[in-house]
Amino acid sequence: MSDRRKVRLTVLGSGTSVGVPTIGCTCRVCRSEDPRDRRLRPSVCLRWDGHTVVIDTGPDFRQQALAHGIEKVDAVLFTHAHADHVLGLDDLRPFNFHQRGPIPVYASAQTLEVIRRIFSYIFHDGPTESSRPRIETHVFPDEPIAVGGVEFLPIPVKHGSGDCHGFRFGNHAYLTDHSEIPEESMALLEGVEVLFLDALRYKPHPTHSTVERSLRTVERLKPRAAYFTHISHDLEHARVESLLPEGVHLAYDGLELELEV
Repeated sequence: MSDRRKVRLTVLGSGTSVGVPTIGCTCRVCRSEDPRDRRLRPSVCLRWDGHTVVIDTGPDFRQQALAHGIEKVDAVLFTHAHADHVLGLDDLRPFNFHQRGPIPVYASAQTLEVIRRIFSYIFHDGPTESSRPRIETHVFPDEPIAVGGVEFLPIPVKHGSGDCHGFRFGNHAYLTDHSEIPEESMALLEGVEVLFLDALRYKPHPTHSTVERSLRTVERLKPRAAYFTHISHDLEHARVESLLPEGVHLAYDGLELELEV
């Protein structure tokens, strides 16, 4: 009997750091009535057998959790410490109330150092009159992170001159912000079936992958399906989707996939 699990992946946000529409912009995409062109900050959640894991809690996390009925969080995995990926951390408080306990948070040592600085009040030992998130911090171990019988393997990538991590779970992987995937990490991605990749726009960017570069990654790894995320207002969903090869898609907020892990 197979011990593989059915996991529902929900794209909570597929946008870039400023979201789409972008404040003050009147471009065609920012004025689009296609709901797929409305992109909150990047995040996904995975749910199976009563368990929930969230990858990144950006500034839109409260809105995303309400929109998609997230009622519990068993763990948060952080890709890196940029604002569009961590600033919703305080919105874990209601989950603490309901779950009556701390929530495990996994990240690199560098990311946890920044989180401790940004959210210093969480880690302050003194008395407080206000509630604060209760979290248990864990530096990425050498082995995969196990949550509810599913293992998540951190995948190191380069984000410009900085570091970032994607995650492989079963034969699927989620890689948001990256400009380069080192060879050692490419080896960790061999055999993936469903692959999420950063594809900010067509024009080159110093810290993000482009559509063209991510298409080359798809060609090399040959997943069954690929979804591009962390999308700017340079990409109009319907138009770009029509130009992508078979099996390659733009992700969008609210996209749900049923995966076997």
